Amino acid sequence: MRELYCEFDAHTYNTIIKPLLQKEMYLLVFALYNLMIKLNCCPDDYTYSLLIDGFCKCGRSDEVIEILEDMDRSNIRPSMTAFTSILSGLCQGKKVDYAYRLFNKVKGNWFQPDLITYSVLLDGFCKLGRFDEALAMVQLLERDGFSLGVDNYSCIIDGLFRARRYREAFSWYTKMLKEGIMPDIVLYTIMIHGLSKEGRVGEAVKLLDEIVQSGLTPDAYCYNAVIKAFCDIGLLDRALSLQLEISEHGEFPNACTYSILICGMCRNGLVEEAQQIFNQMEKLGCLPSIVTFNALISGLCKAGQLEEARLMFCKMEIGKSPLLFLRLSQGSNRAVGSIGLRKTVEQMCESGQILNAYQLLIDSGVVPDITTYNILINAYCKAGNVDRALKLFEHLKLKGLSPDSVTYGTLIDGLYRADKEVDALKLYEQMLEKGGEPSCSVYKALMTWLCRKQRVSLAFSVWLQYLNNLPGGRVDDLTKVLEGYFNEGQVEKAIRRLLELDFKFKDFSLAPYTILLIGLCQANRVKEALIIFSVLDEFNININPPSCGHLIKCLCNIRRLDKAVDVFHYALDKGFKLGRHIQNKLLLRLLSSPTDKEYAVALVKRMESLGYTLSRYHSKKVRSLLLQYWRQQPKYRKHQAGLPETSGKQGLNSQK
Repeated sequence: MRELYCEFDAHTYNTIIKPLLQKEMYLLVFALYNLMIKLNCCPDDYTYSLLIDGFCKCGRSDEVIEILEDMDRSNIRPSMTAFTSILSGLCQGKKVDYAYRLFNKVKGNWFQPDLITYSVLLDGFCKLGRFDEALAMVQLLERDGFSLGVDNYSCIIDGLFRARRYREAFSWYTKMLKEGIMPDIVLYTIMIHGLSKEGRVGEAVKLLDEIVQSGLTPDAYCYNAVIKAFCDIGLLDRALSLQLEISEHGEFPNACTYSILICGMCRNGLVEEAQQIFNQMEKLGCLPSIVTFNALISGLCKAGQLEEARLMFCKMEIGKSPLLFLRLSQGSNRAVGSIGLRKTVEQMCESGQILNAYQLLIDSGVVPDITTYNILINAYCKAGNVDRALKLFEHLKLKGLSPDSVTYGTLIDGLYRADKEVDALKLYEQMLEKGGEPSCSVYKALMTWLCRKQRVSLAFSVWLQYLNNLPGGRVDDLTKVLEGYFNEGQVEKAIRRLLELDFKFKDFSLAPYTILLIGLCQANRVKEALIIFSVLDEFNININPPSCGHLIKCLCNIRRLDKAVDVFHYALDKGFKLGRHIQNKLLLRLLSSPTDKEYAVALVKRMESLGYTLSRYHSKKVRSLLLQYWRQQPKYRKHQAGLPETSGKQGLNSQK
């Protein structure tokens, strides 16, 4: 056309744009649209309708806004249907505020919105958890003469469930029933998922029965929610019976159903049963998904069956022959033999669906993803076989996968466990060179092992490096100041400024402070560890039990028993159950001191009031010293005639 100097009009471009949108080639579509504008070819209503519909369906809200601005400059107003599509696309792109402003702009000026338009905005607010705006939208649509339908109730209830506002979700459901609106299969499914997540499995099962009685057919997605809930509470028999029930309604258990069951079995240590379910799904022609393989491989690793896990990984990587089991369409788990496969592929090729035919052939195998590799790498590292873990690390890169922060964090931890600190630090540097952004867990792993090597100052610098790499966290000058404080022994100043920095990023994590506190204890820098404890307590930040335990132990070693008692009381106030060795160490120190025995007695009385049993938590030596103390008291000698001469738990309880 160009060679013949033909003029391009909107119809020409529309003819090309439409099939490109159907093939989801959006970048090419937008390039053509820009070329159209550049060549002064004015888009018509149909052009804009095509573009709006295409970009809304793929959630490309920025392009929708640009097209809308172009329409405004050309004085072209979208139809009611196109306008609703625009709002839908903006809401899908989480630009609900822009959609709401646009809604207010056109309302009453261009046309009066219908219920579908209101519903789009209502759904957008609910999905973002902005229920105040959603309720305002409900009031607005009711004021304009519309009534909520079952779809509107569904989006409100679903949003409330996602926000864990269960009571409000149930009240909306009750309100809907009172208005005489019957739930559809979508709302039933939402309710079943919500009830199951809250642990109200019995009510979820009743709703399943109600679906059948109302003439509707629950699908596998419905059943999966209840099956998962049963697995979560350990009722595996009930979960299996529900899995069998699915087929009674003309449905088939899907890969998700089997994955849930396999996860439940593995979590409860029933790995053999999980393998049987895996074999069963293959025989039925239901192809395992990546999630199914990962669940089983993880279960085998946790059960210590690393060789079985490796074989499962190999099976997953090699894949199954496409001649045995193939799904012909999404959601169908029917088995197809070689003859059926050949005919299907031939038909697809004859109709021009060559890419789809190719996709059908390769979809039969499941390619391991980075999660699969991470599961195995973690298992080998924990089993002390870090060399095999490193081989897997190289293998995944050859397969074209990119290691993520979990991969690096797991390997760094594994190398430290194997006493290969140099290799661990090299791997960390390699991660940075490759442009990887270490996650918080990677930094925590580095800090933990540096502290165990008593290199606490370097661990502190590592955490500062993490904060420095956060978005908007360029604090190089402050980092140097804090490092100076910490290295000079001004721990209190360093920790206070570090807390201010952490709060600034609104991403506070207790872990680095715990690691530093325990690290200082391990390095016998107990006074500095106690400073961290005091500063955190001042900021009302709960210190965890391991930190309390390490601190008490170290304070006992340096004979700071008064501080050790304070930390122990702190732990009791927080409801922590400290280990027996920590309790006995402190009590023995107190009872062995001529001046601190009363502290021990007061501590024991308080522990008893909180449910600690003396025979269970205290050693024989502690009980013996306590008995000696009581016998020396005047009150004990005065009533000795009426007391049995016993020792241990019985004697202590009678004295009490």
